[in-house]
Amino acid sequence: MAATSLTINGCELFIGTSGYSYPEWIDAGFYPKKTPSGRMLELYSHAFCAVELNYTWYQMARPEVMERMLARLEEAGRKNFFFTAKLTRTMTHEISDDWPEQARAYIQGITPLLTAGRLLAVLIQFPTSFHRTRDNRQYLARLLDSLHRLPLAVEFRHRSWAVDAVFAGLRERGVTLVAVDAPALTNLFPALDTVTSPSLFYLRLHGRNRRGWFSGSMRKQFDYSYSEQELRDWTEEKIVAMAGQCRRGVLFFNNHVAGQAVDNALAMTRLLQQSR
Repeated sequence: MAATSLTINGCELFIGTSGYSYPEWIDAGFYPKKTPSGRMLELYSHAFCAVELNYTWYQMARPEVMERMLARLEEAGRKNFFFTAKLTRTMTHEISDDWPEQARAYIQGITPLLTAGRLLAVLIQFPTSFHRTRDNRQYLARLLDSLHRLPLAVEFRHRSWAVDAVFAGLRERGVTLVAVDAPALTNLFPALDTVTSPSLFYLRLHGRNRRGWFSGSMRKQFDYSYSEQELRDWTEEKIVAMAGQCRRGVLFFNNHVAGQAVDNALAMTRLLQQSR
């Protein structure tokens, strides 16, 4: 039976992982042996009802790619599968002088998902080095203006952005503040349940690998498996409260190493089903 969204506290909730095309998930047992990358989205869609697209951070979103994904889901009978998509890194991490042109190209590339009603949010993820300075505040405002046609969610990694003035500014624009679960390290953005848009709340769970976080290795950074109690802390203390303020919510696990994100996402689904 294909996965579907949950309704929690009046909020439609989508649970999944950050990315889906991981060959190591074959070894972890999530995908059958010798599964080609072209079939992974179809198989993934039978376990989860949404995914956070990672590839759009590495390269520009292209309409023909989005259309192919939608066609594969249509063939698989998955008409109620949804997406979020990362904004390309040349507008967040390696900001180039031609970012306005890139913003226009991104909108064009992601439009098939928007037109199909399958795009829950575009994730604007900034690095820890993106501090709350005057120049960065001005850049963020200009970027949000350029992307205003899209449903937007902003993830900050540096603690300096965790202030009421930022939250108020996002509320005025109807932009979602991304809640994060990450190691409790100095200057990292804290784990908050602050809601800034009635349309959507967005939670990303990165794992709590303190030793690996600044290692420079993604495998070390996101190598973590949440305990049931750690997941319960979110379901019982924060998720239900956030759901009560929004029409929709998304929860994505980014601890992708060795399929741990899959296991934790399925466990979180079970806990939320029980809480209903």
